[in-house]
Amino acid sequence: MAKRGGFPGGMGMPGNMNNLMKQAQKMQKQMEENQKALEEQEFTAAAGGGAVEVTVTGKREVTKVKLTEEVVDPDDIEMLEDLIAAAVNEALRKAEEAASSAMAKLTGGLGGLGGFGF
Repeated sequence: MAKRGGFPGGMGMPGNMNNLMKQAQKMQKQMEENQKALEEQEFTAAAGGGAVEVTVTGKREVTKVKLTEEVVDPDDIEMLEDLIAAAVNEALRKAEEAASSAMAKLTGGLGGLGGFGF
């Protein structure tokens, strides 16, 4: 007589659980590798037609600020401040976009972990 209830396939569930754990560990390793690679990347943005250029790392740290001589006007410091802020924000946006894109590629649209929603 066939047993009702339980998991179909008899002892298939523990094997599936081990497989899921291996996949999760592989994904975690890939995430760590991607994070490290992303942190080493640089993202540059300009403002004011290239008058101000800012470079940030994937760690969101400013590594370089480049100004053209013409943009340094002692009578209009506010414009220079605005251009620097705009360039920094754009460079940070680029870094964030790269991080989001890398994560999306890694998860491949799984929608949670394997569709389990956790």
